[in-house]
Amino acid sequence: MTRLRLAVLLAVSTGSFALAQGERRSGYQDMGPALQKMQDDDTANPAMLFVQAGAIAWNEKAGAAAKSCADCHGDATGMKGVAARYPAFAADAGRPVDLEGRINLCRTTHQQANAFAPESDGLLALSAYLALQSRGQPIAPSDDARMTALRARGEALYKRRQGQLNLSCASCHDDNAGKKLAGATIPQAHPTGYPIYRLEWQALGSLKRRLRNCVIGLRAEPWPYDDSEYLALESWLMERARGMPMDAPGVRP
Repeated sequence: MTRLRLAVLLAVSTGSFALAQGERRSGYQDMGPALQKMQDDDTANPAMLFVQAGAIAWNEKAGAAAKSCADCHGDATGMKGVAARYPAFAADAGRPVDLEGRINLCRTTHQQANAFAPESDGLLALSAYLALQSRGQPIAPSDDARMTALRARGEALYKRRQGQLNLSCASCHDDNAGKKLAGATIPQAHPTGYPIYRLEWQALGSLKRRLRNCVIGLRAEPWPYDDSEYLALESWLMERARGMPMDAPGVRP
């Protein structure tokens, strides 16, 4: 799709709604009733299959240390609010990490096991299980000053035009949020439901995977999964959504 064609689609789209100044909407609010019901019903939400696998993995001993997540953290209900605080600065690693990065740090450091591969079922399962514990909790990014520079970098990336379409994240999710593109509502890009099950993917995926898809959609070269650009963008998006309730694991079109 050329940039001109994208601009035309945005200009002539129907069914758009005007957003009040300062009003924030989650992707859940922009979905139709059928998809909202799918997310709300834990027996119909396909992401819950990963949650079930995560509940099993939480209690499984792993690695040379033969320790489980529960051995250190106890019952997972004690992790309420944790997913809502990431990305955060990990003192034991000396750097910021997202929730997936924290899980892998625990695996390699405390369990002495191999790290999960990006977007692997094991990593997504534990991420979804932990995210569920924070369902309904407000997004509350860490106030650690060591995160400030990373968030500023993420904000700059969010506003930077890139790719053959010469568009930024803000071009869609700030300037045209609420309008229709190819029949779908353009969301404000608040990461309240990650990891999410996307019908387009027919699979669960992380926020990093969604960001990678967006970069590809701009016809730009995607960064490797371990690149810090994703972490910077995640940090900014969570700050931008501060105070919004989490609805993970979510369902999206």
